[in-house]
Amino acid sequence: MKPVINLDELELQPEEDGPNPKRYGVICARIGAQKLGYNLSIIPPGKFGNFFHNHRVNEEMFLIIDGEGILRFGSEEYPVRKHDVIACPPGGREVAHQLRNTGDTDLRFLALSTKEGYEIAEFPDQNKVSVSVGDYGDIKLRHAFQL
Repeated sequence: MKPVINLDELELQPEEDGPNPKRYGVICARIGAQKLGYNLSIIPPGKFGNFFHNHRVNEEMFLIIDGEGILRFGSEEYPVRKHDVIACPPGGREVAHQLRNTGDTDLRFLALSTKEGYEIAEFPDQNKVSVSVGDYGDIKLRHAFQL
């Protein structure tokens, strides 16, 4: 397996779990990554990528490649643009996050995360919690419930 890939080689697919038509291209499995997950994510103008959420186990980092938007993080909002780096550590609702595209072009970003084999994610706006077990792209068990 080649340990390098160019972003133009990625096959983009629609996000199945998200609320909007975000597209992404999986990188980690294509280059042999084992403990980190990477993907290229693309959010169309006027849309957001995922529901407002926080992770109790895994950590995420986003590098904005192109476009502009708003990062909702905890109780604050921050403008983001090309070359911004965003840290989303594990924790409670104070680190819940969501990216929204406020520009006229696609918001493109590299998403990087740890890949622990289990996760607890909270969705404060929906007052829900999701628990999952399994590898990225191969979840063995997932259950969501209302608080």
